[in-house]
Amino acid sequence: MAARAVRDRAGGRRGVHPAARGPTRDHARRRRGALPVRGWPARCAALTVVTALAAAPAVAAGAEDARSMFGLVGMELAFLEALALIVLACIFVPLSRAMGLGTVIGYLVAGVVAGGVLSISFTRDPEALLHFAEFGVVLFLFVIGLEFRPARLWDMRGTIFGRGLAQVMVCAVLLTAAALLTGLDWRAALIVGLGLALSSTALVMRGIDEGGERNSAFGQTAIAVLLFEDLAIVPFLLLVTLLAPSGDEATLAENLQATAIGIGAIVLLILIGRYALDPIFRIVARTRTPELMTAAALGVVVLAALIMAAAGLSYAMGAFIAGVMLAESSYRHEVEADIEPFRGLFLGLFFVAVGLSLDLAAVADNWLIIALAVPVTVALKGIGAYGVNRAFGTPHPTALRIAFAMGQHGEFGFVLFAAASSALILPPEVSSIVVAIVTLSMALSSQSDRAYRWIMGRPERETLDEDYTDAEGSVLIVGFGRVGQLVAQPLISEGISVTLLDHDADRIREAKRFNVRVHFGDGTRADVLTAAGAGTAKVIVVATDDPDTTLEIVRTVQRKFPAAALQVRAHDRIHAVRLAGEGVPASAILRETWLSGLALGAQTLRALGYADDNAEEIVARVKKQDADRLAQQVTSARDKTDRDAIVSAIAPEPVRRDEASGSGRA
Repeated sequence: MAARAVRDRAGGRRGVHPAARGPTRDHARRRRGALPVRGWPARCAALTVVTALAAAPAVAAGAEDARSMFGLVGMELAFLEALALIVLACIFVPLSRAMGLGTVIGYLVAGVVAGGVLSISFTRDPEALLHFAEFGVVLFLFVIGLEFRPARLWDMRGTIFGRGLAQVMVCAVLLTAAALLTGLDWRAALIVGLGLALSSTALVMRGIDEGGERNSAFGQTAIAVLLFEDLAIVPFLLLVTLLAPSGDEATLAENLQATAIGIGAIVLLILIGRYALDPIFRIVARTRTPELMTAAALGVVVLAALIMAAAGLSYAMGAFIAGVMLAESSYRHEVEADIEPFRGLFLGLFFVAVGLSLDLAAVADNWLIIALAVPVTVALKGIGAYGVNRAFGTPHPTALRIAFAMGQHGEFGFVLFAAASSALILPPEVSSIVVAIVTLSMALSSQSDRAYRWIMGRPERETLDEDYTDAEGSVLIVGFGRVGQLVAQPLISEGISVTLLDHDADRIREAKRFNVRVHFGDGTRADVLTAAGAGTAKVIVVATDDPDTTLEIVRTVQRKFPAAALQVRAHDRIHAVRLAGEGVPASAILRETWLSGLALGAQTLRALGYADDNAEEIVARVKKQDADRLAQQVTSARDKTDRDAIVSAIAPEPVRRDEASGSGRA
């Protein structure tokens, strides 16, 4: 903050490019995730308007010597230029997402293509668009602040500020040292090292969510480090401000004054957030005017940013503090929902602008350096992440997986490098090179899990020594998951002897806590089924959750134990058709969601005023129609075994209203 008193060459207060005033990240958590692509027509229309407003000053500035296009000038031409960018975004973002590269890469490519093939005001002066779009950076940091409830930060303080800090700093040291070896100035090398040390939250969180590992040791550790990175971008951007070259040095008095002003501004913002924001939103909420609530949310962000800017600090810090102050508010979720569309629009526009500002000539001239740098920087970052996590006691497999998952560079690097370039810390050519490195590392990150599995090899499934001497049940249930557990309850309550078999060692250990005896074994093996008592069981229930595994067990039971009655859980309708094709009677097949769905439908009818008898009659009629339809589909797909072939063979038939049934309401 003291350095903010330094004056620039023009004699004014030293400033930096607005990119230094706010970070951005394509956050992949459930509420934010990757930049959404749903509702593209509406988003494209809205982004066209936003981009046109950004283009208007540039078009107006060059109106005298600008040629009209299709007879369009001024604002009309601005809209046409904005439409060109939107068309490119609507092409490349869905394509990038479909390829598993994420939406950020799509926006960057749209900007790069626009810069290479279009001749519009944005391509001649991409900085103008970048300045305008950085409002999305500010909004994004506000949303991040909303996520950081003080109580949650305190509960996770050890992992976030211990392991997270250590991992980011160790990776930054390694990457800064590598940058220094290339001959960069220490200031530029430090910014490059810090920017490359940050990971892509969107990509890492997508992998965690797809694997359902939010609560695993790997997921919890990765999320904690990502949370620290979200926080770290604020001081990193302040560091850009402090390192930016300047003219005359400030006096001690000026430095002290700037420091006092900065602290005072932070305290003022905290007081406003603590005592004023909730009453303001309470008053606005009473008007029951949604657009006014949206305006109030945007106004809070702008006010916080302006207070910080007036004190010589970054927009980013102001937006973040405002978000944290609202994190415990009862209006938090509504404010976040109101801000989200604007955040997505401006953030997408920001990444397009980054692509526009990329120096393609510099990238082409240094393609070999970029190609060699990507594996080197990713490897250094992975080594740093692995070493830190091992030092904190993380087992080797988990530490290695974190290293692979977080080895790529992230979106915050774009913001940090743009800020450093505008502040004259990074030369334009170097900025373009590091942006290209980040982009390629993100594009290749989809292969990180495959590389991890290749190095670790196929994990061996845990086995347990099993004694089947007590497996004498008249009913054998194969699969003790959520369905198998429910199947067993009425049988056990009636005193029927039941043998339970499962292949998941963790599930068996968990069952022991409830004094439930579950035998360990692979139900697809005939010798295991024999040992579990399949030869003497009166009924065999197959309740496994994987359709292919279920089919394999059914074939084994039909071949080796034909005397036992068979009851099978079907995953869905197609699975039921496949089971019927294996000769399982329709009465022995039960789709796992069928009865619960029909029961919920009956309850809904009752809630609408239908009498109990009428509701049951309607559901019974639907059951019969569905059973008849399923029998026809089984016949149609009799010779089909592949799922896609069955889907093609069966003809869907919509449910029609029975005119003779009447309303049935009580």
